[in-house]
Amino acid sequence: MDIGLQDRTVIVTGASGGVGRRIATAFAAEGANVVVTYRNARDEAQKVADEIGDRAVVVQYDQADPGAAGALVAAAVEATGRVDVLVNNAVAWGDMVPFDTVPDEEWTGLIRSNVEGAIRLTRAVTPLMRAAGWGRLVHLSSSLVTDGVAGAEYYSAAKAALHGFSRSVAFSLGQDGDLLSNVAMLGLTRTATNTHIVDQVGQMYAERSPLGRLLDASEVATAVVWLGSAANTAVNGQVVGLTGGT
Repeated sequence: MDIGLQDRTVIVTGASGGVGRRIATAFAAEGANVVVTYRNARDEAQKVADEIGDRAVVVQYDQADPGAAGALVAAAVEATGRVDVLVNNAVAWGDMVPFDTVPDEEWTGLIRSNVEGAIRLTRAVTPLMRAAGWGRLVHLSSSLVTDGVAGAEYYSAAKAALHGFSRSVAFSLGQDGDLLSNVAMLGLTRTATNTHIVDQVGQMYAERSPLGRLLDASEVATAVVWLGSAANTAVNGQVVGLTGGT
């Protein structure tokens, strides 16, 4: 089935490992050019690019840097001539400690990095999508927004902010063509980089699922690719749970 991604350009932030790696390779499997971003793990990002082949572009990107969004989009356009899909997957984590013990500079920095980083990059790609009359935005979030857990207050707050942002962006862009904005809300997902977390709490989350197991990164990636494809024309302004039913 052709889902309309051949030769389109997709930016996947945080693509050097975990879910981002599988999202990047899944888009490439549909014929898309993929901009693989990383913050520090250049070698891992290059492995992803090598797996993809000639359709990959590797670009360093730090969402906490106010100038990084414009530089990333410029690099994508220079390499491929366009940007059609943005997957905001990069994330900054905080320590799982009592929220009222976290110094102001740490919790404000975490919220600003996660929220402002995604907003800046969305703003940077939007003029290109408006001009083309086509675009897809997929912002990755977490079921911690709705389920909650002690120690994730600031991370959850940042992700919740993206829910409201994406919803209003869908209305803003909807009059300018086939432009869609959605949130993909992930539950605990089995990846190559989070085995220590899965070993600790994976069974508990698996028992909550109708499937009786955790999803793995490739399953989540398949859904994200569909949301970011031309095959999706109906899902817009939504928070789509990719949790296996938990």
